[in-house]
Amino acid sequence: MGKGKKGGKRMTKKQLAEKLEGFFTTQPEKTFSYKEIFRTLKLNTHPLKMLAIDLMEEMAWDDFLTKVSDHSYRLNQMGQVVEGIFRRKGNGKNSFIPDGSDKPIFVSERNSMSALNGDRVKVSLMARRQKHIKEAQVIEILQRSRNQFVGKLRVEKNIAFLVTQENLFANDILIPRNKLKGGQTNDKVVVKVSKWPDENHKNIIGEIIDVLGKTGDNDAEMHTILAQYGLPYKYPKAVEDAAERISGEITKQDLAEREDFRPVFTCTIDPKDAKDFDDALSIREVSKGIWEVGIHIADVTHYVTENSIIDKEAQKRATSVYLVDRTIPMLPERLCNFICSLRPDEEKLCYSVIVEMDVDGFIRSQRIVHTVIKSNRRYAYEEVQQLLEDNGVVDGTGQPAPAPRKGGYKGEHAKELIMLDTLAKKLREERFKNGAVKFDSEELHFDVDEKGKPVRCYFKRSKDANKLIEEFMLLANRTVAESVGKVKKGAKAKTLPYRVHDNPDPQKLESLKDFIVKFGYKIKTAGTKGQTARSLNHLMEAVDGTDEQKLIQTVALRAMMKAKYTIYNIGHFGLAFDYYTHFTSPIRRYPDMMVHRLLTRYAKGGRSANKDYYERLCEHSSDMEQVAANAERDSIKYKMVEFMGEHIGEEFDAHISGIQSYGIYCEIDENHCEGMVPMRDLDDDYYDFDEKNYCLVGRRHHHKYQLGDPIRIKVAQANLEKRQLDFTLVD
Repeated sequence: MGKGKKGGKRMTKKQLAEKLEGFFTTQPEKTFSYKEIFRTLKLNTHPLKMLAIDLMEEMAWDDFLTKVSDHSYRLNQMGQVVEGIFRRKGNGKNSFIPDGSDKPIFVSERNSMSALNGDRVKVSLMARRQKHIKEAQVIEILQRSRNQFVGKLRVEKNIAFLVTQENLFANDILIPRNKLKGGQTNDKVVVKVSKWPDENHKNIIGEIIDVLGKTGDNDAEMHTILAQYGLPYKYPKAVEDAAERISGEITKQDLAEREDFRPVFTCTIDPKDAKDFDDALSIREVSKGIWEVGIHIADVTHYVTENSIIDKEAQKRATSVYLVDRTIPMLPERLCNFICSLRPDEEKLCYSVIVEMDVDGFIRSQRIVHTVIKSNRRYAYEEVQQLLEDNGVVDGTGQPAPAPRKGGYKGEHAKELIMLDTLAKKLREERFKNGAVKFDSEELHFDVDEKGKPVRCYFKRSKDANKLIEEFMLLANRTVAESVGKVKKGAKAKTLPYRVHDNPDPQKLESLKDFIVKFGYKIKTAGTKGQTARSLNHLMEAVDGTDEQKLIQTVALRAMMKAKYTIYNIGHFGLAFDYYTHFTSPIRRYPDMMVHRLLTRYAKGGRSANKDYYERLCEHSSDMEQVAANAERDSIKYKMVEFMGEHIGEEFDAHISGIQSYGIYCEIDENHCEGMVPMRDLDDDYYDFDEKNYCLVGRRHHHKYQLGDPIRIKVAQANLEKRQLDFTLVD
């Protein structure tokens, strides 16, 4: 027997505990995996390794160590009093997220000190009770996340109350009668807090600052959603007045400083109901088999100067918000729908990426220049799609149009549009060959009447015409990012906001790997980014058309990280680009305006911009993008509930789209409306929630409800107030 193994056998539990304590204490900042710990401490027998794992579990329980993942630990440097963010839950199971950690700590309602969701607080960690989870008690509210709230007003004889949809408060906000601003019972209102609770007063006192309208009125409900997320529902008059003063006239100097693309065929391709056209494509053959494509983007920053009143409002908003029945624009209407919008037969100033390509999609040259254009035609996606299909394109095959018959292609400007489609398909093919991830998504859409009531619900899938535009926008964004970020070895790149997408979560990827084995599939979780992405694509192709397709796609998507803005470039995993930014939508995204300004500055030889300043703007833009997405999701939920309210008692085929300990989420197959079957309705057995395998399993009869399973449901209830659909199962 080897020397090391004898030594291992002689080590007692106390000796090993001391060794582990010394090991972590001397390296407080580092996280160590099991392998690193075993190797460094020479724990080379199975019993010793098992003992070490048990000891580390105990040390984490006693808060000496912090468990970073299932197989790694680091020293816990947290004191008894800690600062962080409070997260409030409607069911009273509140939590606290300490600074520098993503691990929540439980805070009971009695220990929350009236803290609200998002508040910055100071907590005291409570002594751990045996066999109980870690708990904290709020001892000070450092900063309120907001002081305005939206809800339904209830007016009584001497006092009024604000009832919030999320049940945010243990006690409702009290509003003195002289602070009602004309509000009446059942009105949706915005209330500003004038007095927070203290040790002598439990209630919050507020005053109404805006009456949004009657509960159930479409405008009032949409404004309520915006107000709940702190998003603006009207445009400040001073900003609109500033926009009205912008003439939009193109001067001789403007023309002299720009490349002239007015004689070149140029068009916009957008949704049929679009009003702001911020991108256009031009195309011409410059020599035999060589095509010049211009990706022209509205030159918004020519009109919106940095730190102007319009710029400050745009920076605060950071993005346009798209609710089901309206757009809340980032810029005033005069700019986004008129001056900057690339409308047909009007001369417009642009910032453009010009590429020369051969018919195989190989890029021979590229440049980024200020231009002037004149769009020949405004196309809707459906028109371009029809033209492509009339000339032999079969959607979804990835194949371009066949060679024309005698007389050429059918349709106005068909030759140019078909060449754009052909080149886009070459670019797309190359992107997937390099490891871009292929997830084809569907979007839920509603047709609404003049009162905002949904009359039709359906989903849209991207067709070849959509992909044509998408591919050239990706090319422009990548070209711009490379022009600044890609520098010679040893040189330092100048500051630029990048759009980054990190590699998938390794633990979630391993869970996906373990999960799909049961269905006979496998993926590669180790290796390069490209290998992982290609493996995911092979999986998506393999499950296409199978019963388990929706289930596996859902689990795979959950392993993906969220894209965000930052000046620290790590590449874009999903697109398989080393350099990527957002340049193509300055009318609706503030990061694109930042990129336009920096490009202009660097083209004139300007110094690198301040990193900290731009990183703060990137973080704000990422946060606002998420807030806008949540508001958009809530508006879809509201319309979904409103639409399905007409179908109470009707039965539909559906599939299980989510599993939680409190019920089953089901998505109706024909219209994608989602509701929940509460756990109380599953009364044929006691069901356990198997989180790892995304299913509920009955204890007695072993019946299983699995994510992705087909299911038959009946619409039981449509609660507009809570934006909630309740289903029951049909046997």
